[in-house]
Order: sequence, then C-alpha cells, then structure tokens
Amino acid sequence: MTRTAWRLVADRIIPVEPGGIISPIDGSRPAIDIDRFGVIVGCGLEANLPPAPPDRRTVGGLLMPGLVNSHAHTPMTLMRSVGDGLPLRAWLTDAVWPREGIMSPDDAFAGMLLGSVEMLLAGVTTSCEMYLYEEELVRAVDQTGARMVITPGVLAVLHASSFGTGADRAEAIREFAALHHDPASRITVGVGPHSTYDLKPGQIGELASLARDLDSFVHVHLEETQVERQQVIADYGKPATEVLAEVGVFDGAVLAAHGVWLSSSDRKILSHANVSIAHNPVSNLKLGSGIMPLVETLADGVRVGLGTDGPASNDNLSLWQELALAPLLSRGTNHNSQAISADQALRLATIDGARALGLDVGRLAPGCPADIIRLDLDHPSLAPALEEDLVTSVVFAGGPHLVTDVWVAGMQVVAERGMTTVNTTAIVADAKKRAQRLARES
Repeated sequence: MTRTAWRLVADRIIPVEPGGIISPIDGSRPAIDIDRFGVIVGCGLEANLPPAPPDRRTVGGLLMPGLVNSHAHTPMTLMRSVGDGLPLRAWLTDAVWPREGIMSPDDAFAGMLLGSVEMLLAGVTTSCEMYLYEEELVRAVDQTGARMVITPGVLAVLHASSFGTGADRAEAIREFAALHHDPASRITVGVGPHSTYDLKPGQIGELASLARDLDSFVHVHLEETQVERQQVIADYGKPATEVLAEVGVFDGAVLAAHGVWLSSSDRKILSHANVSIAHNPVSNLKLGSGIMPLVETLADGVRVGLGTDGPASNDNLSLWQELALAPLLSRGTNHNSQAISADQALRLATIDGARALGLDVGRLAPGCPADIIRLDLDHPSLAPALEEDLVTSVVFAGGPHLVTDVWVAGMQVVAERGMTTVNTTAIVADAKKRAQRLARES
C-alpha cells in the first residue's frame, strides 16, 4: 500500500542530495511524492515511482529545497536599514539598541510576521532566530507556516528587568523549550547567549550546560569584528574561541555566527569540537566587519551555513544575495575562479545550513520534510536554463523574483507568488506604524 498522498510534477528537480539534476527522459517527468504527514516518500522520474495518486499536481518549473537562513534576528525588520555607515559597536549602541530597548512583545510579533512573510516569499523556508520575546516569535510562525529554530536570546544590555541573564532567564528558557521544542514539528529550540563581549564566560558556560540538558545547541556570536577580538584578548588574555573552550561551551553542539576574525588555530578548535559557523557575508560587508575566509574555514573541516543576520544590517532576509556573494568573495579574495563552486554554494544555503541547525531539511529525499520551492524556469533572468548550467544560473542569477510557490512540511504557504496563510497587506501596514513609533520614541 502506497504512502503517497499527493505528487508534484515538475520540469526539473534539483534535490541537492543526492546531487545532480532530475530532467525528463523518454516522456517520464520529474516528480516528488509526499505523504499525508508532509514527508517526502519519493523523488525521481515518474517511471521510477509508484503509480501516480489521484492527487497529481503538474506544477512545472524547477523544484528544489527551501533555503535555510542559519543566523537571523528577524523582528529587526522594524529597524530595517537603521544606522547605515556605523561600525558594529556604534551601530548597536547608537542606532539599534535604543529602538530595541523600547520594543514591546507585540512589536516583536509584528516584526517577526513581516520578516517571515519576506522569507517565505523569497523561498527561505527555515530560519534560525536569536531574539527576545520568543513566545511572540513562535506565535508569528505558527501563523505564517514557516519552519523556525528559535534560540531565545540572553543579552545583558537590553530588557534586563524582563529577561535578565541569570538563573531566572535560564529557567524561562528551559520552560519555553519544554513547551515548544519538538524536532518532529516546525519549531525547535536552542539557547542564544549573545557574545563574549556582552556576557561573562561563566554565564555562557552555564547556558551551554542548559543547552546540553535540553539536547539542543548553543547559538552565539563569535569573532565578528577585529575590535571584538582585540577586546576579548585584552579582557581574558586569549581569543574568544579559547575562552569558550575553557568553560565547556564546545562540549555540546554549537552554532557560531560570523567567525570573520578566527585564526587558523581557532578554526581547528572548532573543527575538533564539530562546531558549525553561520557565514553572513552581506551583513559583514555592510558593517565593515571583514570577510570570513570561507575556503580556509571549509578546508579546516568546519561546517558552514549561510545567514542574513538581522535586516537592520543586511537589509533583507532573502538569502539569495548570500548564496551568490559567498562564492564570489571566495573567488575574488583567492584569485581563483574555482575556489567555491556553484554546487558548493547551494549546499551552504540548504543542506549544510540545515545540518548546522540539527535539521534534516535542505534536500529532497525520502524521509525528509517536504520543504520545497518552485522557481520559474521561463523568467527572463533565468532563461535559457540549460541543464548543464542550471545550478550556476540558480546561484548567480537567482532571487526572490523567481520564486512562485513554496511548501513547508507539505503545506503550501505561497501560491503564485502570494501568501496563502496570512494577509500580507495588513502585516506590512501594521509594521510601518510600529517602526515609525520606535523611530520617533527612541
């Protein structure tokens, strides 16, 4: 008895893993079979799949896994583009934190709604969030239908009376995880100590212990700027990587955001501990933080995913810029047009980012959740879309404008370039009012 509930039939499929492109052969078309739980049960040519179910949907175009944004602060959509031209520290203290400091739970909900819609319309089906007001973020993606890894932020400088950095905050995260952490669902939970320049090493170590208790991971900013690196060395006599290793942070799973200024010895520590890095090339360039040496990082055995960072420093959440820029920067800085291939780049934005988050998405294979996006192969910016050049075209010519339809866990959340789950017009209007108030009152 077949498990297939319905089938998507396309013109081409890029499954990412296994590699290659599935194209029509002898009249047999590429297809994906999905069960009633939203799990892929087959992917390949129809001739090699079970007989088609009654619900056979010919969608055409190119089907591929949804993109995975491995580092984001999405509610910052309400501060999009603020403080342009400032270096990181001044940008935080003078532009961002004054507005974040007066945000309400409803503001965070509105900002997350807006950003979730932006990502889904761009084909980003999963995001890893570090933010406060975690209940509101869950409520937002419950409405949009996105997949989210939420790592409740622990930050000394903001909302100390509400969130704090001590035992009360840790217990609140533990209770939150008990309610929402479910690897079988669209929501999983980690722990988000901000950084070694905001929190004491002992505090981060205690939070890492909490993450291990929860069978989850730590999500922390690491070596984003040269100033940060120098400050930590001045304070503790050694780089942040060594500081975190000494307090046991790397005894469990860790996702480190940025890693721009890591030394070779730092990267070897991370590789030995199986730490992953979220590479945020657009944000790092916009803030003048530097360029993470992607080729060297991968060569040192560190897993890398792609992230947008927050929309105040990017200034969008689509991940398509990162997908193209990561290999371009690597080729340019290494004077080598083969430094990072298009296939490697696509893995960074899909399966490698997913694995950094402990998720089995980012590929179209039996047993994986049906997180799928459709691209318009007839769009002028992607045509002629020849098979031998298709992955390269997707990486370097792709963008939100190509995304027509999106499914998350088998549920269609975008159809014909519009949201099916929420009212985009109302969400944008509400976000505008809230952003204006934050700017006025900060």
